[in-house]
Amino acid sequence: MQAGHGEYVHGTHKIAVLVLPGAAPLDVGITSQVFAPREEHAYDLTHCSLAAGQVPGRDGLGFVVEHGLEALAEADTVIIPGYRFPVRPLETRVLDALRDAAFRGARMVSICTGAFALAAIGLLDGRRATTHWRMAPTLAREYPKVQVDGGVLFVDEGQVLTSAGVAAGIDLCLHIIRRDHGVQASNAVARVLVAAPYRSGGQAQYLPRGIPEPLGDVFAATREWALRHLDEPLTLATLARHARVSERTFGRRFVEDTGYTPMQWILRARVDMARALLESSDFGVEQVAARVGLGTGANLRLHFQRILSTSPSEYRRAFRWRESRAS
Repeated sequence: MQAGHGEYVHGTHKIAVLVLPGAAPLDVGITSQVFAPREEHAYDLTHCSLAAGQVPGRDGLGFVVEHGLEALAEADTVIIPGYRFPVRPLETRVLDALRDAAFRGARMVSICTGAFALAAIGLLDGRRATTHWRMAPTLAREYPKVQVDGGVLFVDEGQVLTSAGVAAGIDLCLHIIRRDHGVQASNAVARVLVAAPYRSGGQAQYLPRGIPEPLGDVFAATREWALRHLDEPLTLATLARHARVSERTFGRRFVEDTGYTPMQWILRARVDMARALLESSDFGVEQVAARVGLGTGANLRLHFQRILSTSPSEYRRAFRWRESRAS
């Protein structure tokens, strides 16, 4: 079963991780850790390459995979970890197998420089995408039809998802679980990994800067404060006042740090909190909307549809179905 934006995976979902020559060990390891069999989800994880057997890696580590490219033909989700020399052309067999998987509707995911493989088959043309901040200018130069955003941790374009470098792969993989199985399942995996269930910042915060900018810590504290007060009226003025900077400075720096405007970030935090309440409580839609600061059920439905492409009732029904099936 393919999982589209706003859909939830019931039953076994096949994931094929394409380990290309020069693959980054951490990128490959992230997929194994996050999608390992657990009570919270049912993923069937396979690692493959051009052919079964040994695959040279990078950073002193290599791989042994059990499957060749035929594994991509059966996958519901294809993940491409980062690999060395992404500008070099990939073998035609690899490109054809990726195109075939995308054409039949498989969800296509990249970690770090894996985005270059998706760009090479034209899948990112006209789409927003990201990669490691060091390689973002190269991706934009090599593939000018791609809307490269080098300041975010990951980009979800529905069937196609891309992440920034290295550890951002964890953020994207947890997001996939959150999309497939809900917030509670994602949070449970994050706890096992000792990882943040949802990082609010973007990779722009990791770019080298010429002058230390202490405001970053203040803004992180403001974001944490806002998460504890989502049921209250929150405006740009309120947030800037908490951070003790001007509204103009707060708005500009917030976008640089997170990739969202302050109000966009607050809205998504409220929707995430609503998701958790729909999963774990019996509150009605109106009650949930009030508790997360969205006011009315109509507002909650509007934002659920815009952000998740589903309704609160459908979201709750999907989660309750999975919960009752497991019990």
